[in-house]
Amino acid sequence: MGTVGFIGGKFLPFHQGHVYAITQAACFCDELYVILSYSQIRDRKLCEAAEIQEIPYEVRLRWLSGMAKDMENVHVLAVEDTADSDESYDWAAGAADIRRKIGKPIDYVFSSETAYEPIFHQLYPEAKHIIIDADRCQVPISATRIREEGVFAHWEQIPAIVRPTFVKKVVVVGTESCGKSTLTRYLAKVYNTVFVEEYGRTVCEEVGGCETILTEEYYPYIAYGHKMKEYEALKQANKLLFIDTEAIVTQFYSELYTGRTFPVLDQVAREQQYDLWLFLEPDVPWVDDGLRVHGESDVRQENNERLQQMLDERNISYVKIGGSYQERLQQAMYHVDALLRRKTSQ
Repeated sequence: MGTVGFIGGKFLPFHQGHVYAITQAACFCDELYVILSYSQIRDRKLCEAAEIQEIPYEVRLRWLSGMAKDMENVHVLAVEDTADSDESYDWAAGAADIRRKIGKPIDYVFSSETAYEPIFHQLYPEAKHIIIDADRCQVPISATRIREEGVFAHWEQIPAIVRPTFVKKVVVVGTESCGKSTLTRYLAKVYNTVFVEEYGRTVCEEVGGCETILTEEYYPYIAYGHKMKEYEALKQANKLLFIDTEAIVTQFYSELYTGRTFPVLDQVAREQQYDLWLFLEPDVPWVDDGLRVHGESDVRQENNERLQQMLDERNISYVKIGGSYQERLQQAMYHVDALLRRKTSQ
């Protein structure tokens, strides 16, 4: 029988120090068990104390499993306890739960804390305690520090598998020819990240004309396609993801061009979550790009009011952006910078 070891933690959040310790530990034994120790009460209190949104254990388990999926000798397990604080954690009961979960004799216990030596010797007398990077020289970070100072302050220590959870999503909305695409692209350049273009425009270009030739069946397809583009872009985003248009705007165009309201688009709109909405006023010159048809001033204003009404009816909080292209960029950056300063993790 091969050697067995385990390394545990709350992973709140999971960071590169954890990754380093896990990979080092995996080299010591034939089987390594990564134990996610979680308590809904304790973990909620830790997040509240740090003024960040709660990170469910399922999310943390997904991070660990995703990181270890190509590590053949590494297994990820979750073990729940009922402690309401670190100080009240029952180490003996926790050790018994860990032993039951692993179901095999334990040869090694890994940690980064010299202070754990006495308790590990007591609870796992047959196992050798191996301490990895106790002084945090290899990876100078801790989960406590990340909670206190914010994820974005230590972005370089956040694993790629974890980053999408914390990316802030900024959506740019508005009616025809109000500068959505331009502002979305420019913001992505300024903040060195990626963006999601308006998928309805992509579909229009594919069929070779403006939205007036899109029939009813296209609009749910546009909404679904757009969401998939967002999902893929999140994996590449650097703190921020800028998004041109979303499901409510797609519903607006469906009503405008086909006269039909799709319940499925409302459902998508209810499920979507964005951290900042930028609503662009139609006060820049209308540009005829071959795909637009509502250039008259009074029609533009009427459409603008209707879209704003649709957002208000859904209790969407948004920021109005207007003026020249330079003024729009500066206004948008002001609100994006404020978003980045927030400590909320999700």
